[in-house]
Amino acid sequence: MIAPSLILTVVAVASLIVTGLATAQEQAKGPLASDADYRIGLDDMLDIAVWNNTAVSRVVPVRPDGKISLPLLNDVQAAGLAPSELREALAKRLADYMPTPEVSVIVREVRSFRVSVIGEIRIPGRYELRTRTTVLDVLAQAGSFTDFASRSRIFVLRLNGATLKRIPFNYSKVIAADGEHENFVLRPGDIVVVP
Repeated sequence: MIAPSLILTVVAVASLIVTGLATAQEQAKGPLASDADYRIGLDDMLDIAVWNNTAVSRVVPVRPDGKISLPLLNDVQAAGLAPSELREALAKRLADYMPTPEVSVIVREVRSFRVSVIGEIRIPGRYELRTRTTVLDVLAQAGSFTDFASRSRIFVLRLNGATLKRIPFNYSKVIAADGEHENFVLRPGDIVVVP
């Protein structure tokens, strides 16, 4: 017979494992992971499928003007919309040509999530990101600081509507044991400046 304490231990360990897996999956979700958060951007590749209509279904890039081109519909605004919002807009416009169109929109390739790193860093440039990325992550990609870098005066330039917002980032404070909360997630179009 199995001891009750052994059963309790197995159940407790199993629940911790399940809780840990759920937490890890939730943490893995970033700005590119869920439809509610992700917005289609310029240069993204979209797979547009219209059920029972191969003439309209195709893989299309989002053009620099933010639109996609499809037969019958011509130009349709895509940039700035969630995939579900674009799906609804396409279905509404296709309803003029077919009864109850079933449309799916799949983001095949994310190409719009780009950030720049400039200044006193070994490999300045524009970086195309695929996952949730923090300032520290992109600084690691850009290589080490030059001898003249001011690590405590780094900042991120972020377009906020019509204004440019300057967000300070103190590298020395972030790598200290108590500075984890200072390391924030970048957004598409951010510019990391290392003076």
